[in-house]
Amino acid sequence: MEEKNSTQVHMFLLLGFPALPDLHVLFSTVFLLTYILTVLENVVIVALIKTNRELCKPMYFFLGHLSFIEVWYVSVTMPKLLANFIAEDRSISFVGCMTQLFFFSSFMCTECVLLSAMAYDRYVAICQPLRYPVMMTYQMCVYLVVVSWFSGFTVSLIKISFISQLNFCGPHVINHFFCDVSPVLNLACTDTSLAEMVDFVLALFILLVPLFITIVSYLLIVMTILHIPSTQSKKKAFSTCSSHLTVVTVFFSATLFMYARPKKIDPFDLNKLVSAVYTIVTPILNPFIYCLRNQEVKRALKKALCEKTSVSKVSLLSKCRDK
Repeated sequence: MEEKNSTQVHMFLLLGFPALPDLHVLFSTVFLLTYILTVLENVVIVALIKTNRELCKPMYFFLGHLSFIEVWYVSVTMPKLLANFIAEDRSISFVGCMTQLFFFSSFMCTECVLLSAMAYDRYVAICQPLRYPVMMTYQMCVYLVVVSWFSGFTVSLIKISFISQLNFCGPHVINHFFCDVSPVLNLACTDTSLAEMVDFVLALFILLVPLFITIVSYLLIVMTILHIPSTQSKKKAFSTCSSHLTVVTVFFSATLFMYARPKKIDPFDLNKLVSAVYTIVTPILNPFIYCLRNQEVKRALKKALCEKTSVSKVSLLSKCRDK
């Protein structure tokens, strides 16, 4: 590859959304509120699952970890995006870029595997309900979560180790709102074929294996539901996995479009739009999807709100009596 500049780049500029210069105030406000709401939603779900005994089930154990991942997942990209809009600081160091890329990739890969673990949990619950307590023990749930985190961070570490060894000689402008694989590879001035191949193979592995497990699980679930004689029982069985199926469809559709293909591609604004779906939109929608479609979560949330209201009233009455 022809070198564009003989000087090694130590600083990048994130281009972000240059087509929106007159809407910076509006978009910075929207992104700030979105970030705060996303973190708040997922923290509430984690707190509910930790404090409510009715939610001490494998499905909610996985959901708690999913919400925990979403908090860090969105925190990897959103603060820098907000800095770009509010402080107009588009610069990011090489080390900062590689760090952001590593953690973003790690959390995304971890979520891929965790979603497949949740699909397996739904398969056992619906297709083998009598064996569910034996198969989905607490130890099994912990094992699946550990495998999710370990595989996600290991795959990301291997990918970043190859990308970080490339030379970046300029231009130093990343056509994205965060450091992602494709925009970063586009700036390399040395041969990227090995890094591209490693990243492509690992992306296929970490995406397609969990996706295969998820698809097989849901095919077996559908076959089981179709054999249930009662219409009401069919609806009840499907309602237990409809939320997860919705999340899986949105997440894997976006990630497959972005990552299950060779990485060194021409930058398009469409890539930014798709990236925004799984980095901004999906984390804020997931809690709504699970809460609106899940009666147990809604009951736990109402119970927590009622208890908090009761405590507040008692505290207020005590203060009034003391006066």
